Parts: sequence; C-alpha cells; structure tokens
Amino acid sequence: MKTTRIAVLAYDGCMGMEIFGLCDTLLVANRVAQALEGAASAPLFEVTVISLTGADATAAGGLRIGTRRAPRARPDLLVIPGMELSDRASCLQPLRRLAPETAYVRRAFAKGTPVAAVCVGAFLLGEAGLLNARRATTSWLFAADLAQRFPQANVDVSALLVEDGGVTTTGSFSATFDLAMHLIGKAASPKVRRAVARMALLDDRRASQAPYIDSRMLARPSGTFGAQVAGWLEERVAEPYDLKALAQVFHVSARTLLRRFKDDAGISPLAHLQQARIGKAKLLLESTSQSVAQVTAKVGYGDVATFGTLFKRLVGHSPAEYRRRFKTAARQ
Repeated sequence: MKTTRIAVLAYDGCMGMEIFGLCDTLLVANRVAQALEGAASAPLFEVTVISLTGADATAAGGLRIGTRRAPRARPDLLVIPGMELSDRASCLQPLRRLAPETAYVRRAFAKGTPVAAVCVGAFLLGEAGLLNARRATTSWLFAADLAQRFPQANVDVSALLVEDGGVTTTGSFSATFDLAMHLIGKAASPKVRRAVARMALLDDRRASQAPYIDSRMLARPSGTFGAQVAGWLEERVAEPYDLKALAQVFHVSARTLLRRFKDDAGISPLAHLQQARIGKAKLLLESTSQSVAQVTAKVGYGDVATFGTLFKRLVGHSPAEYRRRFKTAARQ
C-alpha cells in the first residue's frame, strides 16, 4: 500500500498537542500495521512537521517545535493545527499575523493538495477562502463565531469531523485524535484501526461534539438586536415558536428579523431556541431527578417520543443515555 505523505504546518502560537497528538498516533499506526501485516510492508504514513522558514516554531505556552522548511514536493495532505485565541473577538478579525501561512495554504490547495484543520485551525482555512460553499466544523465553543466570520461556510456545530471537497475540519482540541483515526481508517485495514484505538485508549466510534456542548458557555451577542431576540427566546423556551409573532414583538418583518438575527448570532432564531431548549434539557437531566417526561414539558415539547428523537439526533444519545453518562447530582 502506498505511504501517505502528511505535512503538518507549525507556526508561532499554534497548539502543540494538536501536532504531537496527530504525529504520535500515526506513528503508532505505522508500528501496529507493521506488526500485524509484516515488518517489510511500507509505513502507512510519513509525517513531517513543517514551517514556512524551517526555523523552530514557538507553540502556545512557549513550547519549541522543531520544523523543516515547507517542501516543494506536494504532500498527500496538509494539516493545520489550531491556534491560541486570546479572546472571542480575536477570531472575528482577520488573522493578519498568519497572512503568510494563509497564503501558503491557499496556494497548496489550488495546486491540488487536500487540507485538514484541527479545532480553530478552521479559521485559517476560512481566511484562505477554502470554507466558502463548504460544510465545516470547529470547536463547538467557537462554531457560531466561525459562521459569523465566514457566512458562506455551512458550519455544523455538532459534527466532530467534516470532509467536503478536499477540505477537512474537526471539532475541539482532542479531535486531533479523531482526525488521526479517520486517516488511519482510510489508509489501513479495520483490524489495524481497531488495534490502534485499543492501544491508545481512543474512542473510535464517537461522531459528534453535541454531548459536550454547554450552552451556558456559548457566545451571545451583547447589546445588539440579536441579543434582545435571544434573551426573549431564552426566557420562553417552553412556549411554541412562532416566527410571525416574534417579528411582531420586535416591530420588524419576519424576513428582517431572520436577516438581522443571523448577522448578529450566525444562526437562525429557531436554531438558537433549539440550542437553548436542548441546553436546558441537558442541565435538567444532569442535575435533577425529574423524569424525561417532565424535562420534555419544561423545554417546550409536548410529546416525549418526538423530543427523544430530536434529542438523540442533536446530542447523539437518548435523554436516558445522556443522563446515565453525565448525571452528577447523585454523586454529590
């Protein structure tokens, strides 16, 4: 089998674990494949950490990372780790300090090199114009910001990994291991993939960030029209959603409300309400002994089965499964 050549682009301020986690997991895959399929077989992966200059990169926290100069030969995949974001506002502004890296990624993709970003590395792909008209994901904490910064991208907040037209994006931080397992699955046999997952204690079946989303930590537009609408909806999560009535409350047309809210929040009012309802349901399931039927009613749904189906689709677990996995009150 052909060796997959992967270049990982390091730069000052990148997250070191996202580089080392990927590199080390793929190294383990090489060793496992050789053990299971013969030492003489070619390695699955050849991974090189590169930079534009070939000098050491200083990762977030001050860790020094040795690199090689970006090669002229085209790799089979270019991986971009995420960067440290000092505050939420920083991801809504152009990444000027990474302009050379952005240009390099844009050129590499234009020449036919597939690219992948870990976590908020998706913002660099957005800067390069590679998320336009593509489905993408990033850390759930910054997904709304990605949608707002790059409105032509179709951002899926719950997805753990998305591959669309040669552009791969992943969820938060530890999703570097999910990217590694994805690449191993493409390059190796199921036997090798399972063995790597077991050796590394990796969950090779997780497919969603949704169980981990804490709506209380999500960004909210402040002092804006969107913030007013969001607050109104959150105070009435148990009430039926009526776009026309909502628009009347704020003295605008339904079309204007949808446009202005999306400009401020990056999503639709209904999507925001749905997030608020699911967030409240998760909190109730975690911290109270209320029945699933009681929780269902408290978040505005009249039918337990319908709510259960929606909850499982958005969170990846049924309400009962979610409670078993995340309930904390009984342990306190």
